[in-house]
Amino acid sequence: MTGRSPADAAAGAAYDTQHHAEDVPAWRRRIGLGLSLLVTLFFLLDAGGKLFQIEPVLEGTRALGWPQTAVVPMGLLLLIGALLYAIPRTAVLGAIYLTGFLGGAIATHYRIGSPLFTHVLFGAYVAAIMWVGLVLRFPAVQAAVAEPTRRK
Repeated sequence: MTGRSPADAAAGAAYDTQHHAEDVPAWRRRIGLGLSLLVTLFFLLDAGGKLFQIEPVLEGTRALGWPQTAVVPMGLLLLIGALLYAIPRTAVLGAIYLTGFLGGAIATHYRIGSPLFTHVLFGAYVAAIMWVGLVLRFPAVQAAVAEPTRRK
């Protein structure tokens, strides 16, 4: 062990995302930014559909078993997560937050018997893209996750 706690490693990752982003190779940074932008736009589009109560979004929410009164609060929560993820300083926090949100989507689709690979696991696909984008942009995130598992 290196003597660093997981909290220290995470704090170091947050520091490194700000102060060592320029050390990332350009190709890696571009791909990471592209994936992160794609995921952020997806979340913003989803949040906007909920906040503006667009009819197909309302229908989809009802079909998932959620009351219509939950649509706007879910949109606000999703918008907060998307903004946290979009800001480099809070991107790790946003990714953790959105991973939880996507877990709820996975559970909801599983509960109503949606198709596994296209609906239930869609949240897992989005989460994977989100985290890959983050790791490509900020290698310290990967190091912080791997830190507690390393043995000397």
